Amino acid sequence: TIKVTVFHDDVNPQPAPVLVLNHGRAPDAEGRSKLNRVRYTDASRFLVQRGFIVAVPTRIGYGVSGGPDIEDTGPCNAKRYPPAYAAAAEQTLAVLAAVRQRPDASRDRAVVMGQSYGGATAASINFAGGGGGNPKTQPQRPCAPQALERMFGDYGKTARIPMLWIYTENDMYFGPELPRQWHAAYVATGGQAQLVQFPPHGDDGHQLFSRFPQLWQPKVAEFLDAQGFTLTGKE
Repeated sequence: TIKVTVFHDDVNPQPAPVLVLNHGRAPDAEGRSKLNRVRYTDASRFLVQRGFIVAVPTRIGYGVSGGPDIEDTGPCNAKRYPPAYAAAAEQTLAVLAAVRQRPDASRDRAVVMGQSYGGATAASINFAGGGGGNPKTQPQRPCAPQALERMFGDYGKTARIPMLWIYTENDMYFGPELPRQWHAAYVATGGQAQLVQFPPHGDDGHQLFSRFPQLWQPKVAEFLDAQGFTLTGKE
């Protein structure tokens, strides 16, 4: 069972597009268990104001949803990323299907957006996506970055949806160079993605999504407008 927090506004035009907003992954089990119910209230408010029904799942193995850690990628020297991200993607599709059963939800217009681990699972807007990082024990040096590069390259072979990737140069999980390499691998195999890399912000730019919404909101709004997600018909 996945706990999902849903934000919506009855005055928005209906049927409203659905946006699934995925959370990241703490490096340690204690952090994952203490996640509680994920809300991303500020980001969700911004997205609801743009006409979305926003669904924020707390995935299996985290916080209030609990259960086994099905997104474990293994030890640092033997990472297996694709099966773990596939587990996150499967949950995302299940949440999207469930929310689309609402009478006010669109059946054919949706966005998947995420932060960190959730960003690598996203099909539309990726904030600081990746895995295997730990800013305390190995700052800017995630485990098996080449394996992530291969995974993103494989994603690009079948991806058909334009994406927006947002990172910062002082990301303490992944550093400044690896996201560029991952993006290059993704587009080299056919993926469409605009990479936006902000200059350093705060003590860890990995937290840009939650700490500096005023920076990314104009870029996200521009991207959503370009994909036809422009709020119309609201009084």
